[in-house]
Amino acid sequence: MKAMVLAAGLGTRLAPLTIDRPKALVEIGGRTMLEIALERLRSFAIREVIVNVHHFADQIVDYLAAHKNFGMEIAISRERVLLDTGGGLKQAGWFFHNHGTGREPFLVHNVDVVSTIDFNRMVKFHHEHGALATLAVQKRKTTRYLLFDEKSRLCGRRSETGDGGEFVRPVGAVEALAFCGIHVISPRLIPLMSEQGAFSIIATYLRLAGHGEEILGFSADEFYWCDLGKAENVARAERELKQRTVLQ
Repeated sequence: MKAMVLAAGLGTRLAPLTIDRPKALVEIGGRTMLEIALERLRSFAIREVIVNVHHFADQIVDYLAAHKNFGMEIAISRERVLLDTGGGLKQAGWFFHNHGTGREPFLVHNVDVVSTIDFNRMVKFHHEHGALATLAVQKRKTTRYLLFDEKSRLCGRRSETGDGGEFVRPVGAVEALAFCGIHVISPRLIPLMSEQGAFSIIATYLRLAGHGEEILGFSADEFYWCDLGKAENVARAERELKQRTVLQ
């Protein structure tokens, strides 16, 4: 199985920690976010990874070289301009069709999240439900909610203000859940990405869900999860990881 680590962002929410480095190289308990993400992937027998880079890109390339890619096969996708999550994946799409059949699902992981989410269970859920994409989601507060029906199918989104929201297909009862920045994706998604330039992958998911594709939510409520993209969360995450003795 292959994976992509999204590491191209400017890390503005982490300032001043990102004044002289990319967010991927900000340390949490003595390890960089990138190292934590890669080691989590490696613990699930994922050995082939592509990392997108933009802000202080050469620092990430040099860091990986200095650490011998942490024993993994790592490709780099350089973004001349930031392409957001969807555009970044679309540019790196070649990686998931290079070698093999190009039919095996792959995992996409934001560099600035840390969790104990079981990737094997996510992949099993993805296969069992014939999903095009499976998103790890939780019941927690967020500024942007994704809406799912009783069969865990994506059907819309809404903001924290509780507005009427945006629906892409008719639906009855919905559940508003927070996305965890971790997805399992079938390579069939990539040629379906008609959006151009910089765009959010959520926009693609919503469009395809509106056309009947299976974009599903995987409940991750039982797992630890923390957003490392905010400066105030870094110290908290360090304390919590020590207390929980996870990701060691």
